[in-house]
Amino acid sequence: MTVYTLLCFIGASAALTLAPGPDTTFILAQGISRGRRVAILTAWGMCSGISVHTTAAALGISAALYSSATAFTVLKYIGAAYLLFLAFKAVKETPLVPSQPGSTVTAAAQPWWTLFRRGFLMNVVNPKVALFFLAFLPQFILRDGSSIALQMALLGLVFMLQAVVILSMVGYLSGSLGDTLLRRPGIAKYFGWLSAGIFGVLGLRLSLAAR
Repeated sequence: MTVYTLLCFIGASAALTLAPGPDTTFILAQGISRGRRVAILTAWGMCSGISVHTTAAALGISAALYSSATAFTVLKYIGAAYLLFLAFKAVKETPLVPSQPGSTVTAAAQPWWTLFRRGFLMNVVNPKVALFFLAFLPQFILRDGSSIALQMALLGLVFMLQAVVILSMVGYLSGSLGDTLLRRPGIAKYFGWLSAGIFGVLGLRLSLAAR
């Protein structure tokens, strides 16, 4: 793989990651409503799910998903059901509140693994992500280069690393914005519904997605 090809891939990947989409929107909502820690750990979980999709693309599993309407539909509804379940849980979560006037916003801490796993599962059970990598990665593969599977694995790793950096920054900045907003009386109680709304919209959107 040439340096030029790799730089083109990084540029395209960064542009796609920064473009408004479900992942970026969700991380923004989590940062505003639940704070930096929740947003960043969820982002890391989402990015780690990329390894599953790139491995599947390299091994040809994503191609089977592309060719099978049944497999796509089953995975689509599993993902939609999981997102709607998270929407229900978001309503039940304790809202963020300042511990005292002028202090940083706090909330009942969730284990890091729970937040990481949530982001990971959101990414893995979305068949559209699998099909995206199946279509995107081969455009940067060199036929006269090394093993195609190895090239796809390397590209997937590069995509994951740049996504970790960008989405972590999004989570940090949105968490800072959330700290500011939640110091205003009466706002905190509505943020659980904000997260629930984002989960619900993503779940419904996925359930209606075409192959």
